[in-house]
Amino acid sequence: MPEGNEILDLLGECGIPYELSEHPAVFNIEEIRKIDLPYPDRIAKNLFVRDDKKRSYFLLTVMGHQRVDLKEFRKAHGTRALSFASSEDLFTYLKVTPGAVTPLGLLNDTDHRVILFLDAGFLEGNGMIGVHPNDNTATVWLSTNDLIRLLGRKGTIVKTVPF
Repeated sequence: MPEGNEILDLLGECGIPYELSEHPAVFNIEEIRKIDLPYPDRIAKNLFVRDDKKRSYFLLTVMGHQRVDLKEFRKAHGTRALSFASSEDLFTYLKVTPGAVTPLGLLNDTDHRVILFLDAGFLEGNGMIGVHPNDNTATVWLSTNDLIRLLGRKGTIVKTVPF
């Protein structure tokens, strides 16, 4: 279960350049906005959701300022009714706790049960994304394309979509 330093080691082993910003623990997007970070407009907001039958799980990763309408998402992507997954499900699939949700947690989803829907907005501009390294006391800044490639190599289904 890679976390914190193991994630940084993995990025290094894969030749993925990154910057690291350490900060006090944050548990939601409002708290991280209060911290002076180098790329505040590139912070990812992550929603871990499931369908009403607990058959399908999704990680929705959007630009920090974005709002997500789960009913609209459902219509656009043909899913069953969606709601937030429990903290137990979050730990079962991603091995992280609330407040530390991140696409890098998908590296722990060895059965590839969770599909990542990534906001296409992260590919625009400098193409950078800021995510937790499975620990909410730091933010890793890396290329969105590098993140997509890393997760894809590990077997995660990544769908880049507009939100």
